[in-house]
Amino acid sequence: MTAKELNANVEKALAEIRPYLLTDGGDISLVNIENNIVRVQLLGACISCSVNQMTLTNGVEATIKRYAPQIEKVIEVSQEHSK
Repeated sequence: MTAKELNANVEKALAEIRPYLLTDGGDISLVNIENNIVRVQLLGACISCSVNQMTLTNGVEATIKRYAPQIEKVIEVSQEHSK
């Protein structure tokens, strides 16, 4: 799979997830994909949501892996920078 195809598949996965996040006043955007790690940014209500890490792992990561099985991990960039 090319980088372009991988990017398209991850965007398809995010498009599947997005309506659920929008319902709760949030959103998600793809930052980049590097070494089979997807970096995303949670937006809106998702930033302060107490269950955003559970959503990220159980919802976002699981959905992305269905579209792109080679993805190893999904990281929220704002959290990564605060470490």
